[in-house]
Amino acid sequence: MAGEDPTVSTSHPFYDVARHGILQMAGDDCYGRHVVTFSCCRMPPSHELNHQRLLEYLKFTLDQYVEHDYTIIYFHHGLNSRNKPSLSWLQSAYKEFDRKYKKNLKALYVVHPTSFIKVLWNLFRPLISHKFGKKVTYLSYLSELREHLQYEYDQLPIPPEVLRHDEKLRNLHEGRPHPPAKMPPPRPPLPTQQFGVSLQYLKEKNQGELIPPVLRLTVTYLQEKGLHTEGLFRRSASAQTVRQVQRLLDQGKPVNFDDYGDIHLPAVILKTFLRELPQPLLTFEAYERIMDITSVESSLRVTHCRQILRSLPEHNYAILRYLMAFLHAVSQESILNKMNSSNLACVFGLNLIWPSQGASSLNALVPLNLFTELLIEYYEKIFSAHEAPGEHGPGKADTGGQGSHLIRGCGGSDPPQPSPGLSGLRVP
Repeated sequence: MAGEDPTVSTSHPFYDVARHGILQMAGDDCYGRHVVTFSCCRMPPSHELNHQRLLEYLKFTLDQYVEHDYTIIYFHHGLNSRNKPSLSWLQSAYKEFDRKYKKNLKALYVVHPTSFIKVLWNLFRPLISHKFGKKVTYLSYLSELREHLQYEYDQLPIPPEVLRHDEKLRNLHEGRPHPPAKMPPPRPPLPTQQFGVSLQYLKEKNQGELIPPVLRLTVTYLQEKGLHTEGLFRRSASAQTVRQVQRLLDQGKPVNFDDYGDIHLPAVILKTFLRELPQPLLTFEAYERIMDITSVESSLRVTHCRQILRSLPEHNYAILRYLMAFLHAVSQESILNKMNSSNLACVFGLNLIWPSQGASSLNALVPLNLFTELLIEYYEKIFSAHEAPGEHGPGKADTGGQGSHLIRGCGGSDPPQPSPGLSGLRVP
């Protein structure tokens, strides 16, 4: 069994379970869905783990995601007679997870299934609906999981025990040691590349324009046509269509989202762009300070946010300010779109910041989402002009340029303006 997760605070309401690292957050998949992993090899022996508490912890964790589309990856390796819960517990657990949890679960990947899983499936078949059964995919090797997740696979918190088990299985299957796969040398990015390249690269290739073209394209479209869409940024889109649009944008070709008839497509493209940046928009350096937000007195948290943002590079600050202005405008229409600042923070937090090594733990979600919620809720206070980093501040630095040729109907370069009624916003 792996050691305890050092990122879990002793103040966690389920510290006795969470400290084992059985559940981990792995960002979003290529469909824009949150990904949660469950690793059996991290389950301690049954006499050291209260399975009822485990069930409560599972519900506590999934409650953060059930309003959004999400994916679960279940690593079966490591489940044995010492840590395996009883069949009655499994039956109780399935009944506990009612429609609220199953509705937005879009995929359940079972990695390294054994005969036990097959027997279990037959036992539970009368309880499992046909619709839910179609969401389950069995994967014999990690290479199959990589095919499903593609770019997101390398960010998964896969336990070393699972990696070793997978290598052993492949060696047995092929009858010989499996040499490490040779990766082809990376190709240089295209001059028009939008995804997976640095902000500096985008700025240089777009005549000094600070706001990346793909960000301006998606924000402008959603600002015009998506503010009243219920569940904006919660829903996923066709992975094939997402990849198609990514290719077009990377090739510098125009994209008109009206042609696709799916308002959630530009929302997923926006999140994908942020997630595929080589370094998060909020930078690796700010990660620890952001994690400390929960220890700051409530009345001082807005000031703490401003202090953190002052340390950002001017370019990052300008982009963040542009994005938060838009998300603030989205939150002001929450009566219609059901996306208040808290809901938006749950979606965007993991796309704005992640640690330099590994994936964010579930324990990091509380401070991460709180920080993001503050940026959205108190946008006007936090991004006041005199707090901007650099010599000119983002309001002056964002001077336009020639990089917006992909954007239809977007002439200016100032951030999208929030609703007029925001001037009276009170900040604690």
